[in-house]
Amino acid sequence: MKSNLKISFLSTALAMLALPVVAQNAPSTPVTGQTIQERKENQQDRIGQGVQSGQLTAGEAANLEKKEASINQEERDMRKLDNGKLTNADKKTLTQQQNQMSKQIYNDKHNAAVQNTHPKSEVGKRAENQQDRIAQGIKSGQLTAGEAAHLESNEAKINKEVRNDRAANGGKLTPQERKQVNRQQNRTSRQIYRDKHNGRRQ
Repeated sequence: MKSNLKISFLSTALAMLALPVVAQNAPSTPVTGQTIQERKENQQDRIGQGVQSGQLTAGEAANLEKKEASINQEERDMRKLDNGKLTNADKKTLTQQQNQMSKQIYNDKHNAAVQNTHPKSEVGKRAENQQDRIAQGIKSGQLTAGEAAHLESNEAKINKEVRNDRAANGGKLTPQERKQVNRQQNRTSRQIYRDKHNGRRQ
């Protein structure tokens, strides 16, 4: 009898210890015990980390940040309707949307598309530097989701232009094309600075 109780107790204890490991490995497991704001901050940290590590391309980051900005706008609209508060139904809707976003972040970070984090060309190094600055702004809250979406969209356009130019010229950029890309990167650099210092916070 005592030996059966010991086995039962040990089995229960081992099962309880295994639960956190299972929860950590499941990308679709919703985060519980967090407020809507804490959840938003967590998602932004994950996006910022993905941008910095190269797991997220500029296009993927732009798409994620557009969706984040849309959820944030919906939350503001909900609060306006209820004197600054969220109803239980509002919280449920936002949580479902955040769960979908969480899965999308996970999928984008674990697919085959990556950003080059060790470029050899001057153009590539400049693009990597801009991505690091955007990632830092996302993680610090200096960039709102809307600002980050706009910046990443610009970066994705520049990256596409560089790929197209290289494809047309045997893998290289002409001096004129490098000059054009440099001008575009200068504009984006100034925009990153302005957006990070305009007083708006995520």
